[in-house]
Amino acid sequence: MVSPANMKNLKMNSRSNSSGQVIGILIILLALLGAGAWWLFSNKQAMTTEGRKFGREAIQRIALQHDVKFFGDHLSPEARRQFPPSMQQQLISRFQQLGTPVGAVDVQGDIQFQSHFFEPRGNFHARLNYPAAPAEINISVSHPVGRWQIDDIAFVENAR
Repeated sequence: MVSPANMKNLKMNSRSNSSGQVIGILIILLALLGAGAWWLFSNKQAMTTEGRKFGREAIQRIALQHDVKFFGDHLSPEARRQFPPSMQQQLISRFQQLGTPVGAVDVQGDIQFQSHFFEPRGNFHARLNYPAAPAEINISVSHPVGRWQIDDIAFVENAR
């Protein structure tokens, strides 16, 4: 038989064991929350860097290198309807007719997130100084799932 003094010791030991388990669970939970927050912020930073790189590369490959394959391969489904292959070739041909821009091409733009960490989108703009006349190109990009894509492209030639 268990004496009342032994019973009191057993109750205290079980209380200290359960409070130790609760503290252990809280520590694990905080570690998981911290790791999740770190992943979200580092993923957002990586997507921002990739998006800026893609926006600049898209302008470089389309306007300067006249890469119709890059243009067609990176169009979003909606942009494919707006720019069928004949329109893609027509835009690239216009860039080829204008030649090589004079001076460096300064690409401006940035990435924004539709929800705090997800659905990155970006708008990029460059002024191109062709020998005949200056021009401007604007590209909208996004990263819905798996890869960056071009959502829209606008090219405007300015008269001198």
